[in-house]
Amino acid sequence: MRASRLLSVLLLLQNRGRMTADELAAELEVSVRTVYRDIEALSAAGVPVYADRGRTGGYQLLGGYRTRLTGLSEEEARSLALAGLPGAAAELGLGTVLAAAQLKLYAALPERLREGAGQVAERFYLDVPGWHRGIESLPYLSVVSSAVWDTRRLRVRYVRWGNREVERVVDPLGLILKAGNWYLAARCDGTDRTYRVSRIRDISDTGETFERPAGFDLGEYWRRWSEQFERRLFSRIAVIRLSPHGQALVPFYTGVVGARALRESAGPPDADGWVRLELPVEPGRQAIGELLRFGPDLEVLEPADLRAELAEAIAAMGRRYV
Repeated sequence: MRASRLLSVLLLLQNRGRMTADELAAELEVSVRTVYRDIEALSAAGVPVYADRGRTGGYQLLGGYRTRLTGLSEEEARSLALAGLPGAAAELGLGTVLAAAQLKLYAALPERLREGAGQVAERFYLDVPGWHRGIESLPYLSVVSSAVWDTRRLRVRYVRWGNREVERVVDPLGLILKAGNWYLAARCDGTDRTYRVSRIRDISDTGETFERPAGFDLGEYWRRWSEQFERRLFSRIAVIRLSPHGQALVPFYTGVVGARALRESAGPPDADGWVRLELPVEPGRQAIGELLRFGPDLEVLEPADLRAELAEAIAAMGRRYV
């Protein structure tokens, strides 16, 4: 552990130039006293690191010194796939590992390319979760991730829709991050299934390994599963009219499902710019709430029962405000 940290200190100084003890301590998540000991150890090992005293001082390497010790560990190499998702890496327990891997890559780059890579991090930041959702509790995500890597069979206690708890023995095949939510693709009783990681209530290792199914493609599996999920979720078709303003609101109110319907099923606009299309909606009262968001910019034409339900909801709202 200390050898890895000493290498991180060396690479930080090599990549960033002068750094204070406080800055190094914050970067490595250790105490300032530990940084002092690490600097002494590097000096004793012959690394030309020296300190500038004073308020603007800090530690730096003698000009021109560079290490070529940039080999990546297995964990660090794995973590590079999450280089654009630091939050995801932290949730998986790979935050510090990812930082170490990035340091080693920066150290191996020529100076011009290294400066460009640093500027990207300064100017662009990826924040995956949406605004309108709480932060999920994910106490078992790192356990699931390790089992995916090591093909370890797991026993999980899981809360299904309707708050019914079930126990399953699963072979974890892959993890998917969708709009800030983590999902596990796993084989259970010979069938590939999807589990939302935040709904796992308990987990244990069975002590068994499994053989990954030949030809399993995680991306293709998720594409097919997502399409099936959309068809189950949006099982009702509403024939509607939308004003020009309502058309602009579709991506915000109905997401990719509505945007696809507008693109693929909308007819030509009438004289006022209104278009007719078929919009997949959820069954029950959920559809009423979604359609009411459009206000006067949407009219339901069919089916008749949905039009009647919407008219009744609008009338009840009108009575509320009389």
